[in-house]
Amino acid sequence: MSYNVSKVVLAYSGGLDTTVAIKWFEEQGIEVVTFTAELGQGAELDEIERRAYEAGSSKHYSLNLIDEFADVYVAPAIMANALYEGEYPISSSLSRPLIASKLVEIAEREGADAVAHGCTSKGNDQIRFDVTVRSLNPELKVIAPTRIWRWTRKQELEYAASRGLRIPESHKKYSIDSNIWGRSIEGGAVEEPWNEPPEDAFEWTSPPERAPNEPEYIEIGFDMGVPVALNGEKMKLSDLVMKLNSIAGKHGVGRIDHMESRVIGFKSREVYEAPAAITLIKAHKDLEKAILTRRELSFKEIADREWTNLVYEGLWGEPLRESLQELIKGMNKYVCGEVRLKLFKGRLSVVGRRSDYMLYDLKIAGYDEGWYPTDEEARGFINAWGLYSVMARAVRRNVQEAWVGGSERLAH
Repeated sequence: MSYNVSKVVLAYSGGLDTTVAIKWFEEQGIEVVTFTAELGQGAELDEIERRAYEAGSSKHYSLNLIDEFADVYVAPAIMANALYEGEYPISSSLSRPLIASKLVEIAEREGADAVAHGCTSKGNDQIRFDVTVRSLNPELKVIAPTRIWRWTRKQELEYAASRGLRIPESHKKYSIDSNIWGRSIEGGAVEEPWNEPPEDAFEWTSPPERAPNEPEYIEIGFDMGVPVALNGEKMKLSDLVMKLNSIAGKHGVGRIDHMESRVIGFKSREVYEAPAAITLIKAHKDLEKAILTRRELSFKEIADREWTNLVYEGLWGEPLRESLQELIKGMNKYVCGEVRLKLFKGRLSVVGRRSDYMLYDLKIAGYDEGWYPTDEEARGFINAWGLYSVMARAVRRNVQEAWVGGSERLAH
């Protein structure tokens, strides 16, 4: 190894890559401290800790970060309607700066020379971890063992078996990352873009054909762009998200099959489950449309897209992300109200919305008794609205006709 390192803090998921990494570091003569973040992934933290010690960890940290993740990272993602390339609710992307910040804190506390993660050289997460760690503590080295050994999953499994390492069955088949905002499934059968993802890849969502035969209606309450109530019951964001994952997932909502443009420049087939994320973003976006002006909505789409791209690309520390987040938060000041949704057989439909700040007024918009401009008012508006479009067409037509006429005279 080219690293002069005596102690490293490893972000440990309990899966194949990071379990192998513990043993690999130990065989390089490097002490390993492991850290697992509880982000609502449903993992057995005690079991993960046991597995870490079995593999050779000298000390293990388990931190419950669910509320911090929800309040500091998920909330602004909802306000920004954050869907990368219109599909992916950046669930893994959002968690990386939080995990990286805790890695740095633990490394500084433990006097470690480096931090480490299980990301490959093909993925986006290596960028997110490396850049965030460097921005927080440029003195710390960042090591990614999978980038160094460059083994296939088969080779990793063989190494694990030869060292007696326990690997969960699900992680032998797929590479899985999850938190309350979503679950990503990579590797194995899902890599072939023509094949339908096998049912055993999913855990949070029912196949739509096996979902309940009766629709379910839910109501989500928002305050300043953040969900605060589900079916009239006020609750903290993390609880609301987890409860909604169960409700929407039961109805087959939230399965995503996406041909994704990775940061490092190639396409990958990505499969996700994000029942709560898809539901909340759809509800939030609908409420925004009822409250914000057309110009606000048009400009906010640009800000939302840029904020989402920065987070996806691992640039949480970029000053522009912070500035955009303040702008987006300000534009959500009046996004308060309730949205009613219908869940049925994998389909998600907004069927109602209400707010004291809605710009919809039945007295104006209604076709039965609503306000109608007079004929003179309507014609005046139309003439002024289309003046320059009509003028441009006339000028260009006249010039073209004159040019064609002159060409014909020259020809004779």
